[in-house]
Amino acid sequence: MQFVSIYKSPLTITLLSLLASACASEPHAPTQTPARIISDEQMLRESQGMAHLGNRWKSGKELTERGNNLVREGQIKVEEGNRMIEEGSKIMRESEESYKNMKN
Repeated sequence: MQFVSIYKSPLTITLLSLLASACASEPHAPTQTPARIISDEQMLRESQGMAHLGNRWKSGKELTERGNNLVREGQIKVEEGNRMIEEGSKIMRESEESYKNMKN
C-alpha cells in the first residue's frame, strides 16, 4: 500500500507531469550564426562578375534577335525564289508548246 501512496502525492504527480511535458515539447531551434561580413574586394569581384554575366546575356539576346531577323528575311527570299522558279518553268513550258505548234 505504501507503493501506491507515492504515486498519489502532489509532489510526485507534479514531477511526473513536468517530466512528461519535457519529453513532449518541441526541440529547441538551433542558434543561427550571424551573417558573414563581405569584404569590399569580394563585393567588387562579385559585382564585376554579375556585370559580366549581364553583358553576356545581353549579347546573346542581340545575337538571337539578329538570327531571327535573318531567318525571316531568308524565308521571304526562299518564297520569292520559289515564285520565280514557278514563273520561269511556266514560261519555258509555254515556249516549248509554242515551238511544237510552229513545227507542226
